[in-house]
Amino acid sequence: MRIPDETRDQLAVKFAVLLPHLDERQRRLLMAAEARGLGHGGVRAVARAAGVSETTVRKGVSDLEAGESLLGRVRRPGGGRKRVADLDPGLRTALLSLVEPDERGDPMSPLRWTTKSTRMLAAELTRQGHRVGADTVAGLLREEGFRLQANAKTLEGSQHADRDAQFRYINERARDHQDAGQPVISVDTKKKELVGDFKNPGRSWQPTGDPVSVRVHDFADPQLGKAIPYGIYDLAANTGWVNVGTDHDTAAFAVESIRRWWHGQGRDAYPQASRLLITADAGGSNGYRTRAWKLHLARLAAETGLTITVCHLPPGTSKWNKIEHRLFSHITMNWRGRPLTSHEVILESIAATTTRTGLRVKAALDTNTYPTGVSVDDAEMAALPLTRHAFHGDWNYALHPRPVPAIAEPHTSQTPVTQWGRALLSNPTLTGMSGHQLDRLIQTLAPKGDTQRGRPPRLAFPDQVLATVLHLHVNLAAEPLAVLFDSSRTAMHRTLLKIRRLLEAEGIAIPPTTTPPAALTALHARVTAQSNSPNGKIKTTP
Repeated sequence: MRIPDETRDQLAVKFAVLLPHLDERQRRLLMAAEARGLGHGGVRAVARAAGVSETTVRKGVSDLEAGESLLGRVRRPGGGRKRVADLDPGLRTALLSLVEPDERGDPMSPLRWTTKSTRMLAAELTRQGHRVGADTVAGLLREEGFRLQANAKTLEGSQHADRDAQFRYINERARDHQDAGQPVISVDTKKKELVGDFKNPGRSWQPTGDPVSVRVHDFADPQLGKAIPYGIYDLAANTGWVNVGTDHDTAAFAVESIRRWWHGQGRDAYPQASRLLITADAGGSNGYRTRAWKLHLARLAAETGLTITVCHLPPGTSKWNKIEHRLFSHITMNWRGRPLTSHEVILESIAATTTRTGLRVKAALDTNTYPTGVSVDDAEMAALPLTRHAFHGDWNYALHPRPVPAIAEPHTSQTPVTQWGRALLSNPTLTGMSGHQLDRLIQTLAPKGDTQRGRPPRLAFPDQVLATVLHLHVNLAAEPLAVLFDSSRTAMHRTLLKIRRLLEAEGIAIPPTTTPPAALTALHARVTAQSNSPNGKIKTTP
C-alpha cells in the first residue's frame, strides 16, 4: 500500500515537535507505534518522515511486540558506535575518486568502465582498505549530492550560425499564413514499426500473471513487413493525418502523403486557401537537399493550384519539429505496450489517439510502391517553377502552381542569349526596374567590376549584372540562369557572388518581388527546351 504524501507530511510535523523532547528509546517506540498504525509500508514512511534509518524503526517495532519495560539504561546523547565516515577521514575522498575518476581521481580506476553500483563501490573501497557496506556508500553519495539519474538527451551537436534566425523566420512565415487563414502544416516520418506480434515498449493494464506474449526476436515478418507512418500535423486546427506506407520512405511517398491529407482533410478545412506553408526537417525524404522532394511538390502545386512554401528546420533540430511533440508522442503513448499485430491495429490505434486539448487524428493505409534510386537531373531541376527566398534560399523556397514542363526532345542548334532573349530577360516585370535604371546600374558598377584580371569572364559585364538582378529580384537560381545565359553552373555562381559584393559595396539593394511575374513561365519553358540541347546542358565545370 502506498502511504499518501499528506500522511508523511503530517508525521514529519509531529516528529519535529515531539522527538526533541524524548530520549532514544521513547523516540524509537513512538515511531514504531506510528509505523504499526499505518500498516504495510509504514516503516519506510515513518523512517523518511523522521529522517532515521528503517532499521531503527524496526527495532522499535520489535521492542513493542516483545512488551519490554520502558525502564532501563538509556544511551547518553552522542553515545553509541561512531559513523564509519567519521572514523575514516579518507573514505569520502576515495569514494568520490571512484565515482568521478575523470575529474577528481585516478583515470586508471578499475571501476571506470563498469556499472558503479553501491555494492561494487563498497567492494572496491574495502579492497583499498576502507571497510564499508553498500548502505553506507548510498548514504554518503546522497550527502554529496548524488542521485540515480538516466542520460538526458540535450546535446545537439554543433549549432548552425543562423539557427535562431531561421526559427524566427519560420515563426514569421507561419504567423503570416495563419493570420491570412492559410494552412500551415508540420510534416515528418515517424519511426518505422514492425508489423506482427513483436514487443512494443511501454506497459498496459493486464490481468496479474497474464502478460501478452510476443516473439523473442525482432525479425521482420516477410508477409507483414514494416509500417512507415508519415504524419501531417495542422498547427491551427490541431488535427493530424497519418499516411501508413508499406514500401519505402521516399520523397514521392512524402508528397503523396501531403496530397492525401489535402484531398481528404485540408481542402475541406481551408476552402479559400491559395497558399500552403510546410515546415519540415532538414534531412530524410523531405530534406532540403532532396531534388525529388522539390519535383513532386512542384507537381502537387500545379495539381492543387496552391503556392507551396517550404521552410526547413536548421540541421540538428529535428526534435523541435511541432509534429514530434504534438502528434507522434501521443500516438506512441496511445499504443504503448500493445503489439502492432496488423496494419488494421496500427490504423485503429492512430485514429483513436486524442488529447485533452482536442487533438483529432485520421489514418489511411498506403499500399503503393515507391521505388528508391530515382534521380532528378539538372534539366528537370532548372525547369521547376521554384523561387528561393532572400534569407537562406536553400532552407526556404516556394513552388508555384504552374505546370511542370515535360522534358522536350533534343534540339540541334542553340541561339545565344543576345539574339533570342535579351529583351525578355530585361523585362521590367522580371528586373523590377526600367531599361534606363538597369543601364545606369551597369554604369555604376562597371568601374570596379568590368575588369580583365585573371581568366576572361564567360559573360559580358552587362549580362553579369542582369543575371544577378534576376537572381535577387525573382529568385532565379544559378542552374536556370546558367542555361539562359549559355554559361556553366560554376561560372554563374562566381558571377553572382562577384556582382552581389559590388552591390553591397555601393550600398545598392535589389528587393525581391512578392508575386512571381507571369513572364517567368516563358523563362522556365526556355530552360526546359534549351537544357536538352546537346550543346546546352547545364555544365558542372567552367
